[in-house]
Amino acid sequence: MPVFHTKTIESILEPVAQQVSRLVILHEEAEDGNAMPDLAVPVRAVKAAVDNLVRVGYETVNSSDDQILKQDMPPALTRVEESSLLLLDASDLLRADPYSGPARKKLIEGSRGILQGTSALLLAFDESEVRKIVRVCKNVLEYLAITEVVDRMEDLVTFVKNLSPVLTRMTKNVDAREKELTHQVHRDMLLRSLDQVKNLTPVLISGIKIFITAKQSGQGAVEAQNNRDYTVHKMSDEIHEIIRVLQLTTYDEEEWDADDLTVMKKAQNAIEGKMQSAQDWLQDPAALVGSAGDKALRQILDDARKIADRCTNRQERDAILKNVGDIESMSNALSELRQQGKGSSPQAMSLAREIQSKLRELQNQTSNAITSTERSGIRKPAPTVDGKVEQARQWLANPGIDDKGLGEAATRLVVDEGRRVANCCTGPQRQELLRLCDETEILTNQLSDLCRRGQGNTPQAKAIARNLSEKLAALKTKIQDALVSQVAEDFIDISTPLRQLSEAAVVPVGTPGREGNFEDKARNFQAHAQRLADTANSVATAGGCRNKQTVEAIFKNSAQVKDLTPQIVNAARVLFTNPNNQAAIEHFELLKKQWTDNMERLRGLVDEAVDTAALIRAEEEGILRDTERIEDGIRTVDSPLIVANASNIARRANRVLQVAEMEAQNSEDPLFVDRVNEASENLKATITPMVQNAKTLSTQPQNNAAANNWRKANQQLIGAVGGVREAVTVKGRDGYDERFPPPPDMDQLHISASLRRDHHMAPERAPAPPPVPPPPVPPPPQDMYGYYGYGREPA
Repeated sequence: MPVFHTKTIESILEPVAQQVSRLVILHEEAEDGNAMPDLAVPVRAVKAAVDNLVRVGYETVNSSDDQILKQDMPPALTRVEESSLLLLDASDLLRADPYSGPARKKLIEGSRGILQGTSALLLAFDESEVRKIVRVCKNVLEYLAITEVVDRMEDLVTFVKNLSPVLTRMTKNVDAREKELTHQVHRDMLLRSLDQVKNLTPVLISGIKIFITAKQSGQGAVEAQNNRDYTVHKMSDEIHEIIRVLQLTTYDEEEWDADDLTVMKKAQNAIEGKMQSAQDWLQDPAALVGSAGDKALRQILDDARKIADRCTNRQERDAILKNVGDIESMSNALSELRQQGKGSSPQAMSLAREIQSKLRELQNQTSNAITSTERSGIRKPAPTVDGKVEQARQWLANPGIDDKGLGEAATRLVVDEGRRVANCCTGPQRQELLRLCDETEILTNQLSDLCRRGQGNTPQAKAIARNLSEKLAALKTKIQDALVSQVAEDFIDISTPLRQLSEAAVVPVGTPGREGNFEDKARNFQAHAQRLADTANSVATAGGCRNKQTVEAIFKNSAQVKDLTPQIVNAARVLFTNPNNQAAIEHFELLKKQWTDNMERLRGLVDEAVDTAALIRAEEEGILRDTERIEDGIRTVDSPLIVANASNIARRANRVLQVAEMEAQNSEDPLFVDRVNEASENLKATITPMVQNAKTLSTQPQNNAAANNWRKANQQLIGAVGGVREAVTVKGRDGYDERFPPPPDMDQLHISASLRRDHHMAPERAPAPPPVPPPPVPPPPQDMYGYYGYGREPA
């Protein structure tokens, strides 16, 4: 991990740090009795560099209007100057006495002083530069805050004209800052948020435009306003995140973003960022209910609840929640008075002042709660199932040791996750998961009861702990297998519900059943999006992915999908009520593109988080189920059934191609890449013939020749899918799966002659056992119709 957070600081301080390290080595050698060399020349060079640095520093201070910089930089400059004088004194003393102890001490103190002073100086300047970018970001936020008063096309033109230059400046500044950072995670955060702002900007302009036209027409104005407000809210959140990341200087690679303390700190940052807007709204008796300040106040209360939910101190949590409840009640009363035109009444003014006081109190309460939680050191269950299982295993290894209930809580949460995943499954997979959950819970109850009675170290408790550890491992595996199957099913088609909603939104006015059809398609789309987001979150939590950034990205993208889905419905409803409005069409298309981009990104992250071979195997099983349904369609002469399931087979084959392509792109092994690409090309060549034969079969399902042609093409597709699975299954040398080590060489096993004599063993050496055969590639799924053998030549 980089030591310095920007490339400029790193380029300046790294050579200084190396020189200090060299002086420390010389100091240590001198303590062993060696004489110090003459340092006059390098010390003079350092002194000249320091003098130049100090001169530039004071010039910067004098020319800057940043009061914080004027306060922070002079002490750092003074320290650098004083440290350089220590180096000169040390050099003079060492020239007179190469073994001088005081000289060596001055040398080390001066060197470290220069390093620390230069570091402080550069950090002060860097923070000043960051504050400049933050000011530009806040200028953009100020423009976003006035969108609610833009209600005419002339106002929109002026708004865009004023917003564009400041937004462009922010983008350039953040882009430049991103390239300057050394922490890749910080760079990724900035790029992600900046990309969101760039993508949302045309949606914002379009949203304001459609709001103006809908307001003038009197149709769809509420939905258009929701769209506009959502976009403003999302852009503001992303800019606040940019401001937060700009001010970061360190990063802990082991820190999970879902950690309670991290969530609390983010919520506190959000409270501080929105506090001024809320206070301004309270101070203005004429401020509108539902305006940006009112929304900021409500968001502060939501963030305070997040902090309260994660407090380790019950009293602090209860105090925050009570204060939040009081503020919410008073805010509702104030809103009613202002809606009645009584915002300047004594009662309303008194309420506003009391809310302001309570908001400041709430800010202090949440800050203190975060500090208390950080100091408590109380651990909570890990955010992922893998982490919870590891915490549980630590408890089960020593059940008699008091871990404050962490291991037991982690175990029960794994059981809860297993049941939640089981509810999304069907058939034997669901029954097996529920059985394992029940057995794990029973053993947990038994062990917990023994531990409460102080019998955690008894043989009985240890036996239960061993059994429970095995059950927990089996449950984790079953959860991950079930999630892979769920991913294979849910992500087979991400676009059809959105396409159907789009078609329903433009059905001509007067068409019978038009409204009912639109509402059905809207509900289907929302349920579809919710299911995909929930599945993605389950994969992040319980899918076994150990890549922190992938897990965080899944959570972030699934949240964006959930946020964007109702806005898609709103935009579709505006278009539904204004079918000939070009602005409504353009706005809907922009939101559709953003939703689709987010969903495709989410699908790629989910594919990255699960095991590729297991996902392809799950798709194979799905293809065989679809194949069975087509055979049912042939027997019952059901053409729609044939068409629907042939389409599913084609979609599943394309999903296999997607994950195989991702595997090839992520590999640096040319042989592996060539093997996967060749298998993918073979699969790609089988999809179109299968689809064409299925179309022919659907038009004449009783035609045996058409059925046999489709079966042959389908068998080739199934075989090609199996070929891709084999290609992506990583095997080591000698055919062994790299996840497991090969068996030991039994020829090297022998017993010494002395040991044979001691144990009266026969002198003959036993013959070596036969070599263990390599494990085969995992077999294809079971197949009722023998498609894996269909059309093959007999051996």
